[in-house]
Amino acid sequence: MAVPLLDINRQHADIKDALTKVFTDALSSSMFIKGPEMEALEKEFADYSGTADAIGCASGTDALILALQAIGLKRDELVITVPFTFFATAGAIVRAGGTPVFIDILPDTFNMDPDLLDAWLNTNCAITNRGVVHRATGKRVAAIMPVHIFGQIGNMDSISATASTWELPVIEDAAQAVGAKWKNSKAGSLGSIGCFSFFPSKNLGALGDGGMLTTNDPALAARLRTLREHGGQGYLHAEVGTNSRLDALQAGFLRVKLGKLEEWHAGRRANAEKYREAFADLDQVQTPVIDPRAWSIYNQYSILAENRDELLSYLRGKNIGCAIYYPLPLHLQECFKDLAYSKGDFPISEKCSDKVISLPVFGELTKDEQDEVIAAVKDFYKK
Repeated sequence: MAVPLLDINRQHADIKDALTKVFTDALSSSMFIKGPEMEALEKEFADYSGTADAIGCASGTDALILALQAIGLKRDELVITVPFTFFATAGAIVRAGGTPVFIDILPDTFNMDPDLLDAWLNTNCAITNRGVVHRATGKRVAAIMPVHIFGQIGNMDSISATASTWELPVIEDAAQAVGAKWKNSKAGSLGSIGCFSFFPSKNLGALGDGGMLTTNDPALAARLRTLREHGGQGYLHAEVGTNSRLDALQAGFLRVKLGKLEEWHAGRRANAEKYREAFADLDQVQTPVIDPRAWSIYNQYSILAENRDELLSYLRGKNIGCAIYYPLPLHLQECFKDLAYSKGDFPISEKCSDKVISLPVFGELTKDEQDEVIAAVKDFYKK
């Protein structure tokens, strides 16, 4: 039996009429940029995330860039993040003029290791009249950017405490974590700014591209709204921004989907629990470890597997959808060679890149399909 890694059409089947109405309404109104649909989505998304403001933009990558510009990142300043994440995390730092500094991840949750973050700052930095400065280079540290990888929020108690000690803003890369929780707080409400992606394969995906920023700081919200509109109002510009707006059509689609999101999350979490139980006695597989303070949305269901590449080939040979997120950590990417990192610098990230594989977990996955995936993984390790 063929099993897809993700089948968005199944999700859309239940809401096809509502999505079609959004399109026809937009066509009739000729309101394609901003307008009531985007304003309504921003309010609903802010309410959903538990923040004062939400600001739509054109993509998750733009959200990261706009957030960095809003906090005042200047050329060559340092932004602390992780090497085990999608390229956009570090790519956005460079695009905004900064320099990524990598901190390794925890071996179980794949989130930023808060002890290593604290140790790096204490070993390498000092607080001066310019802010936090890297002693060896004299460069200012501008922000900490943790990544809520695979739908699980990192240890924001520790990260926020460190950020407070060093008076650094926290930008949450929550591209994979819409609706995920740390204790009782949702992604995007735990830092200075939260950044979300509505890429179609995300738990809350548009029918195209799109992004969102969240914040509880009214000054940051106002600046983000200005920056997404070329940095000005009308024909007057105090600074250079960009053209990054979430169009009305995508906003309407997302409003329909937002109303179904908790139901879809429940399906993913049920499928994740079934995998956990099925693989509990499989020594060659480490299933996702969820911090007891966190509530994961399982944007991906990623396991660490022995003989990962052989398992990947085996599953694909049986037409079972699977993928590797991410096969090469960012510190080893060719475009970042000038950062002068080497293999072995971040051993946990490198191990994860060598062993991680993601299995189908979408909420519309059938029982028979999931049983097929489970049987195939178990059969592989019986050989």
